[in-house]
Amino acid sequence: MTQSGLKVLKPGPLSLVQDLGRFGQAHNGITQGGPLDEYAYSWANCILGNHVNLPCIEITLGQTEFEICSKGAFAICGADLKATLDDKPLTNWSSFIANQGQILRFSLPKNGLRCYLAVQGGFTVTPQLGSCASVERDKLGGLTQGQPLQEGDRLDYPPLSANQYFETKQLSFRFQPDYDLPITLRVIEGYQRQSLSREAINWFYDTEFEVSKNINRMGYRLQGSVFNIPDIEMQSEGIALGAIQLPPDGQPIVLFSDRQTIGGYPKIGCVSRIDLPRLAQAKPGQKVRFVKGSQRELQQDWIAWANYFGY
Repeated sequence: MTQSGLKVLKPGPLSLVQDLGRFGQAHNGITQGGPLDEYAYSWANCILGNHVNLPCIEITLGQTEFEICSKGAFAICGADLKATLDDKPLTNWSSFIANQGQILRFSLPKNGLRCYLAVQGGFTVTPQLGSCASVERDKLGGLTQGQPLQEGDRLDYPPLSANQYFETKQLSFRFQPDYDLPITLRVIEGYQRQSLSREAINWFYDTEFEVSKNINRMGYRLQGSVFNIPDIEMQSEGIALGAIQLPPDGQPIVLFSDRQTIGGYPKIGCVSRIDLPRLAQAKPGQKVRFVKGSQRELQQDWIAWANYFGY
């Protein structure tokens, strides 16, 4: 019997099936999930002509290997993981055709941390609570209860017929981020800003932080000059994507897709949704600064993004 789809030969440190995530479930303690770099994820689908919410594979730190079991049209976007097809280099931020029996490999990152592998028509994964997004803590999504891909796993997709025409595309260099540059994140301030002193606010915006080693899909902890945040008594409340928590040690935590649904640390605000992908590709040691953003301008930017990708 002829096998089809994509077979996982080496899963690497963390390879996850992701779509845009699970919404409307936070009141049940179920987090959003979804791609950390929504920009690269969206382009991977867009280059193939897919709907924006089709499942892709988020590959973190490379070291993965897949066997193509049926001809398909694929795209890779995001970090440069030195992808090859039968040991021939593939161009990042582009689409390509892979034939049955070929081997697709990803190595350690040249820049950034994670890339997105999409296939025309999307990977065929059964949704749970309206999404295929893998969240291991919630035991939801992916192929098996939110678990990362394992050796021997197989993901089906609509194959290309032998004579089907497909035009490969490459994203213009103007739209490809440079993941090695210092990062500036725009902040939409929230109501809890009023509970922070002027000194704390000035310290936050004046400090150049570094990405620490304590980073994962829940959030990124940053480190900078020491500033003791006064003990502010607050009730736990829902946490939005990009929320910036300020724990007592003054080392900010920016929360991402797999964040906890409630928390009690004071929050100065949220990182703009369109800036979060840049932080999601940052390695430990990279420099990060915050600037106050205009809510109206950032909303307009997000509307433009959403309209372009078809959210």
